[in-house]
Formats: sequence, structure tokens, C-alpha cells
Amino acid sequence: MKQKLIFSTIVVFAILSVTAITFTQNAEAQSLVPEWIKSNAGWWANGDIDDRTFLDAIEFLVQNGIINVSGETKSIDKDTLTIGFIPVEKADELTPKAQALEQFLENKLGIEVEIVVPTNYETIIEGMRFGHIDAAFMDTGPAWITHQRTGAEAVLAELVAGKVNYQATVWTLAENDSLHTIEDTVGKKVAFTSITGSSGFVRPMGTLVTDGHITIEGDDIVALESALAKNFESYTFAGGYKAALELLLNENVDVAFGSDIAPQKYLELEEQAKLRPVTTIGPVPSHVFMVSADLSDSTKNALVDTLIELNYDENNEILKDLYGAEALVPTTTTMHIGEFGTFIDALTGLDQKILDKYNKSK
Repeated sequence: MKQKLIFSTIVVFAILSVTAITFTQNAEAQSLVPEWIKSNAGWWANGDIDDRTFLDAIEFLVQNGIINVSGETKSIDKDTLTIGFIPVEKADELTPKAQALEQFLENKLGIEVEIVVPTNYETIIEGMRFGHIDAAFMDTGPAWITHQRTGAEAVLAELVAGKVNYQATVWTLAENDSLHTIEDTVGKKVAFTSITGSSGFVRPMGTLVTDGHITIEGDDIVALESALAKNFESYTFAGGYKAALELLLNENVDVAFGSDIAPQKYLELEEQAKLRPVTTIGPVPSHVFMVSADLSDSTKNALVDTLIELNYDENNEILKDLYGAEALVPTTTTMHIGEFGTFIDALTGLDQKILDKYNKSK
């Protein structure tokens, strides 16, 4: 059942990504995928319709040119591919896992593949800018910054627990009935996770700014910090989900920002019962695989097709060992990280803070 759900999710994302790539400038692109086909994918995953009915829906997409299943050979015009990884503190533990991927890609592509694990994202960004790194696994924020600075594009998203995102959420005490929207948090005592936290700061603060509830007067990190001081009775960077929720439980703050599953992950049942979600703000995207703007379409397509083979049972342990992802699904920059990127852009000076977060050389 789980494998069927993962496969159906991949199919749906493949449908949407093909549509989005072909019609990136067309606002009506996603309407080309009929609603009944999207529903069929969900019903099939739940066992409500049989395989034949679902395959008929896929056949419809192929016959109508929405999915391209051409058997055209994809040529590689490079002798070596260099792939970067998310900077981690324990690079020595990641390196053997990365080497397994390196060997897999070399066997499949027939060229030399070099995996690099840098100590910071600036190395990856500059490497992509000057042609030294061809592709990289990246976290959401750095991926958007890389796209902005180098033109690199997201082509695959990680599927974790059957999803390509998790939900940023506003939490308060169950007995507090004064908060109903994210706008209601303005003027309150709030706890963020950290200034670089995706669901614990970037998404909520970015939403408040882009929706016009908070104005940042300036274009640097000082202006952002001034806006925080001006618009909240007090604000705290707690250091993580659990710490932010504990500040809320202890009534040190009125609001804690974080993910939708943070309470059940970090708190006892008795503590969870004391909280309520004010509102779900929106999705925070999973990690992505980025390709350099200089990589040719034929090489890019060959690389992407090969990485998707990591979803197959016989290869899936390689992928799971890396970051715990279940699968890689086709995507685009706009589809997966574009909206989140607008929040990073809106929070002045935050891009460098995000990059510094992953700098393990400091």
C-alpha cells in the first residue's frame, strides 16, 4: 500500500511538472490536467479503483500529449559530472553514503561522477556560477538563493513520509480564544524557532510582510530586526520547535511558530492537549536537486532519469541512506520553491543569514 501511494504521488508530480515545464508562462497550464485524473490517482492509492481504471487515465494523458513517454535516447555531452551535497557537520559519515550514489551514477551514465561535500553553500553557489559544480542536493532556502544568483533550476524534490512539504503552523494555548488568524499575532508576544527557521520564521514572518500586515523600512538585516521589535510586544528566537513550544506552555509567550507536527514529535500527550493550532500558514518545501544553468538539456535529462531510478526497490536504499527520503519526484523551481522564495526575498538581509547557518567552517 505504501509503495502504491508513493508511486501514485510520483505520477501526479510527473504530470504536473511536465505541464509546468511546457507551459511555464501560461497561467492555465495546470488546468490541462483534468480534475478526474487527479482524483483517480488518490482513489487508486487508497484502493478504491482498480489498476486498469487508473492505467486508462494515464493512457489518456499520454494520448493527449500531456505526458511524454518518448523512448528517445538522451546523450551526455560531458566526461565528468560534479555533484554537491548539503553541507553537514559530520561529513565523514555522509561521504560513504555519497560514494554509493557516485558509483551508482557512474555505472548508469557511463561517465566519471565526483561527489563533493563542502563546508558551506557559498562553495556550491560559486561552483555552479563558474562551471565547477554541475548539480547539487540542497535545502530549500539555499536552493532559492542559488537559483537567484546563478540561474540554477530545481528538477527533483524529495518525497518524505509521502509528502514533498510540511505545513507551517501558528500555535497558541487551547484556552486562548483571542487568536484566529496569523494577522492576530501582530502585537503579541511570540516565539520563533530561529531567524533562519523555515516554518518557524521565514514562512510566518514572510507571510505577514507579503500580505501587508508588517512593513520593513529598509533593505538589510537591521531593518528586518527593527520591524520585529516594532510589530510584536516581544519576540524570541527559541532555538528550535520544542523550545518555542515550551515557552508557550510556560506562558512566556502568546504564540509559537513552527511545523504542524512539532507538538506530537516533541511533547507529551498531556502537553499537546494544552495547545491548539491557530491557523496553518502554508507549505514548506522539502529538499531539492538543483542543476546548473550551464548543463545541457540532454545531460540534465539523462541525469534526472537516472536519479529517478533510485525510487526502484533495488536502488532505494541508496536514496534512503542519504537523507531519509523515500523517493525523488520531478518538479520545477516555480512549482516547488517559488512561493517560498518570495518570503526569503521579502525578509531583507535574510539570504546571507540562511547561507551562514550551513557554514560548517565557522
